[in-house]
Amino acid sequence: MSAIQIKSPALTIKAGPRALARIRERGLQPADVGILPGAAGGPKALGIQGLDLALFGDWLPRAPRERSLIGASIGSWRFASACLPDAAEGIRRLGELYTTQRFTKGVSMAEVSRSCRVMLEQLLADQDARVLNNPHYRLNIVVVKSHGLLQHDHRGALGLGLSSVIGSNLIGRPRLARHFERIILHDARQAPPLRELNDFPSRYLPLDASNLRHALLASGSIPMIMQGVRDIPGAGPGTYRDGGLLDYHLDLPYSGSDIVLYPHFTDRVIPGWFDKGMPWRRSDAGRLQDVLLLAPSRDYLSRLPHGKLPDRKDFTRFAGDDSGRERYWRTAMDASRRLGDEFLELAESGRLAERMLAL
Repeated sequence: MSAIQIKSPALTIKAGPRALARIRERGLQPADVGILPGAAGGPKALGIQGLDLALFGDWLPRAPRERSLIGASIGSWRFASACLPDAAEGIRRLGELYTTQRFTKGVSMAEVSRSCRVMLEQLLADQDARVLNNPHYRLNIVVVKSHGLLQHDHRGALGLGLSSVIGSNLIGRPRLARHFERIILHDARQAPPLRELNDFPSRYLPLDASNLRHALLASGSIPMIMQGVRDIPGAGPGTYRDGGLLDYHLDLPYSGSDIVLYPHFTDRVIPGWFDKGMPWRRSDAGRLQDVLLLAPSRDYLSRLPHGKLPDRKDFTRFAGDDSGRERYWRTAMDASRRLGDEFLELAESGRLAERMLAL
């Protein structure tokens, strides 16, 4: 008798209490989903490309409706790609453009920013209006306005500013209000689906053709890697940076009764970028009641080259071997189709509830 081959799960699926109860009772349909968050994480986005393709290229279009896409850093770029006329083509184009970026040793912040501006031009391809007027998706881009030394791009001043931020965060996350203001630039047709933001100073501003690219570039502008974006139109004078500094995994107070479908890189929601090395700094369970989180399983990750998703350290790890890094990243993107296929199979068969764990 031949052995029975059991394929290990590619996805880890977790849900907040209300989402857990709702899906166990009624299952999950595309029409149930009204909000999608997209976390910061750089090249990790390439490692879940197949999940994005399944969601935006297949499953969500089965039930067209208004949906809010809330992204920080690469999350905002993923969602801008999905707002292009052909979502699947846009998502693939982002993956290819990101993969083929090449940087020499000692590259300056100005050079990285310049390269990202070119990538953004190639991604949007003069279709900014199509992103802003997408009939179904409402784009929300999270950035931060920087205070004090963080307003500068001089490495010495910026380094001192970041040291101060790290110290403040160790004392308590609320102290980050001294260093940052949260700005959410949103589709002018619909306010972000969030309850009152009272954790940090926060503002909502409408997106338009004059500030879309500024907002996207700022949302991914990591200090010491890229220059801050100055004076976003409509936001006022100042230096704007990566939204993940405050809202790394978008631990936000989502409003409404829709499912918040979260295609993510990991099964943990880390509040801010500076909390990455602080396992005791956890998300607010009350904010994640309606979240359904989809992430690569540990077994899936262990079978990838290098046992992980692509990340920014790969630029250093593959220094002098850009073609090797590109092959690795494309392998990860190709493998990620399994994530999307598994989600579609579980959703269509009604077996998604069997796999859910408490978030």
